[in-house]
Amino acid sequence: MVADLKARGAIRSPQVEAAMLHVPRHLFVPERCRPLAYRDSPLPIAAGQTISAPHMVAMMAEALDLRPGQRVLEVGTGSGYNAAVMAELVGDGKVVTIERHPSLAEEAAKALREAGYDNVRVVVGDGSLGFEEEAPYDRISVTCGAPEVPGPLLEQLKEGGTMVVPVGGLTYQSLLRVRKREGRVETEDLGPVVFVPLLGERGHRRSQ
Repeated sequence: MVADLKARGAIRSPQVEAAMLHVPRHLFVPERCRPLAYRDSPLPIAAGQTISAPHMVAMMAEALDLRPGQRVLEVGTGSGYNAAVMAELVGDGKVVTIERHPSLAEEAAKALREAGYDNVRVVVGDGSLGFEEEAPYDRISVTCGAPEVPGPLLEQLKEGGTMVVPVGGLTYQSLLRVRKREGRVETEDLGPVVFVPLLGERGHRRSQ
């Protein structure tokens, strides 16, 4: 899987390559999907959600430029796989990941413990509002599509920090890299993506 992602350019740095080689993706997918764990495709998990395709996890990690010691917020824990990859990259730093589905949060926390990650905190809540208790964050990774860049997440992003967030409709979005530089917000469009919607006070209001 990793060799294929390198060949296709999704993995560019040795740090992301090492992280994705080390994380056991099969621990983060349902038992029935484990034979497919190392294919480059999204897979269904509980609560109508998905685990992102490995190429998307790699692309977001590269875009975030994660470094040891950083504090990272992830919005949309899902299976916990993306949090594990980021945990590898921040080393002695910390990943705080927020999930609105209690059952998913519980399963993700269990998988992260089983895989040996003790630098990840899983919390249940409205990810569109971020998690102010541990702010500010060096990096913010949003793994669900928002209607716009949520204001609370911008407020919780540290000066000099970077956020990667899909922005658009309920089905198709543009992956944006947002940076805070000297009081300004700089936005770069990294291309079209497809994510499940971000639901919540500052997300899409569609119920499910």
